[in-house]
Amino acid sequence: MTNKNWQKADVSGIDLNSPDGFIERRKQSRTKDWLYRVVVTLNLLAWAFLVSALILFHYARPEFITGVQNYWGIEGRNFWSEEHLANLLRLLQVCLFTTIFTIALRSRRNRRKSDRFGVNIIILLVISIVSLATLYMTV
Repeated sequence: MTNKNWQKADVSGIDLNSPDGFIERRKQSRTKDWLYRVVVTLNLLAWAFLVSALILFHYARPEFITGVQNYWGIEGRNFWSEEHLANLLRLLQVCLFTTIFTIALRSRRNRRKSDRFGVNIIILLVISIVSLATLYMTV
């Protein structure tokens, strides 16, 4: 004889092999995932390195000497600032390695169909490589 009060339990989200209180990573929100937060933080940090490199580039490059400056005899720096240039190269290298590390972390985690790769990190990689190659060839 069956029990009249017996009901089927909802076991769709329970895995018998997982410990109690364990939340499946693929069903968890991306914003609650610690590795996703690390990747986003590294991505923002790499962009901050690039902006800092652009500011350093402004101070490292030779000054633009206009015709008015030539006419009035105002001197301008026509060479690269060595100390700013060394810091610029170091900052671009840090930006490049941070970008590569972020791409590696994203490729290890992005396996869902809804995950996007992120075009901004690829653009940052290309900008860093082109900037370093240009500086090494011209200076």
